[in-house]
Amino acid sequence: MAPKHHPTPLSGGDRKALRKELGKARAMTTILASQAAEARANGEALIKQADRLLSESWNERMWASGGPIDPSPTIDQAINGGFAWLEIECSRCKTRREVDLATLRHPPTTFVHDLASRLRCSKCAKANRRPPATLLQLAQRPRQAAPET
Repeated sequence: MAPKHHPTPLSGGDRKALRKELGKARAMTTILASQAAEARANGEALIKQADRLLSESWNERMWASGGPIDPSPTIDQAINGGFAWLEIECSRCKTRREVDLATLRHPPTTFVHDLASRLRCSKCAKANRRPPATLLQLAQRPRQAAPET
């Protein structure tokens, strides 16, 4: 956007009034910019809190119902809410493990309940079996430290 051109008035009083108005406008831009930054920070904090509450709500519904509940938070919402891990259990060998949602090769807009049919047990895969995983809950951190390799 091109800057506005303010033709300089001929009289001295008009030049002073123009300079005063331009000074007010410049001061107002800094005030509005700081208010916008503050509102954005407050909005981001509210969105993060909403994502955390959505993830906690989904965990409670999963615990109460015992199965993948639709609708669930998206991968992006779960990570933003602080729940970056998904606890799963193999439907065949009952092995539990945690999956880091940030490392999954799925779009961040994928719903967590849609991952139930896509996640497989790595232990059973070695025995040429591909049973689906059962979703348990979202977690803030893994229950056990990952083995160092």
